[in-house]
Amino acid sequence: MTVPNIKVSPPGPRARKILARDAKWIATSTKTSPLVVERASGSTVTDVDGNVYIDFTCGVSVTNVGHAHPKVTEAIREQSERFTHFAGTDFYYDVQTKLAERLAGLAPGNARRKVFFSNSGTEAMEATIKLARWSTGRPMFLAFLNAFHGRTMGSLSLTASKAVQRERFFPTMPGTVHVPYAYCYRCPYQLPYPECDLYCANIIEDLYMKTVLPPGDLAAIVFEPIQGEGGYIVPPKGWVERIEKIAHDHGALLAADEVQSGMGRTGKMFAVQHTKAAPDILAMAKALGSGIPIGATIFDERFDFGQKGAHSNTFGGNPVACAAGLATLDILEGDRLLDNATRLGARMRGRLDEMKEKYGIMGDNRGVGLMQATEFVEDPRTKAPAPKARDKIVQDALKRGLVVLPAGASAIRYIPALNMPDDLLDKGLDLLEASIRRVAS
Repeated sequence: MTVPNIKVSPPGPRARKILARDAKWIATSTKTSPLVVERASGSTVTDVDGNVYIDFTCGVSVTNVGHAHPKVTEAIREQSERFTHFAGTDFYYDVQTKLAERLAGLAPGNARRKVFFSNSGTEAMEATIKLARWSTGRPMFLAFLNAFHGRTMGSLSLTASKAVQRERFFPTMPGTVHVPYAYCYRCPYQLPYPECDLYCANIIEDLYMKTVLPPGDLAAIVFEPIQGEGGYIVPPKGWVERIEKIAHDHGALLAADEVQSGMGRTGKMFAVQHTKAAPDILAMAKALGSGIPIGATIFDERFDFGQKGAHSNTFGGNPVACAAGLATLDILEGDRLLDNATRLGARMRGRLDEMKEKYGIMGDNRGVGLMQATEFVEDPRTKAPAPKARDKIVQDALKRGLVVLPAGASAIRYIPALNMPDDLLDKGLDLLEASIRRVAS
């Protein structure tokens, strides 16, 4: 099969019919592309008109081991033939316990861990909020600008990526204070790293805790080790450890949102493992089920609810989802995909940096492993965001046979499968460069 293979400019005639029906029946959400998928395998996607694309999205970092991996689909089939549901919060089954044991052992730090299962990243964050409040007896949270933690009303109170995500939903859960993230490319304090001495972290104690965030009321500092939807923003060395110390010095917890950055995406099982920090609570979802919805909140057992009914759900720990999770972990570890993510990430970053030397609209390349992004700008000196140019590149890439996703104000995120063949990665980067060249000219 030739990859990519664009037979008709997307959206084709069959796709357009489905798009029209979708607009009539499906609630408005976050659609970013007219791609109508019929099937997907490995790192390729075929649409309803027969076009074949290279996938640099993994369904938003969900299919880290590739689409329809045979070991995952077989695990799903086998478990489905046994039973598909039996409310793992009210009853017991071993596939749930096995996955919890596995995740508890993978979490960073030396503490004994427990796991609460849910169905999505936002639910994993809701459990994070409740665990922090329950265990500390404190009401408030510190989160960061550009953060994305979900859209349900609790997690939405932590989210601060785009105004549209919060508009007309006030009031959300009260008690969250937001401060600037460590965004060195656009430092809000206009200070250079490392001369700044991590001022963006120090200001939490120096200003916020003296004014609007009483330390004795702080339940947790909630953060993404690498901000995802906000633009794949990577904090500088030492920042995560600094906010961990601030949290613990004031009796608060450190909660890491690894929903997008976890499951090997950065070359470690969790992105926070690139630091010395060990979060008290770690939320994950997306790639854990390789497409079967599942979320998990891993936490120090000292912070367990310890009382029946304080928190629960119906579908969390679904047996089919747990089977998919175990198979996904087997593939990540057995096929050494974390090492491969590091290798392919370096290959991709090298090529992106070569492009940056040629195209002035590429303001900043950043990322770790196969969690990479480019922020596009009008001018490299002023760094004025270029969302229109970014959107044109996304659209042009699709027509050439490459699927990519936007992030932040003017970035494109590159999220290929951790087992993508080298030649397919290179082809995808060729298509990306062709689209950047066209828009930059």
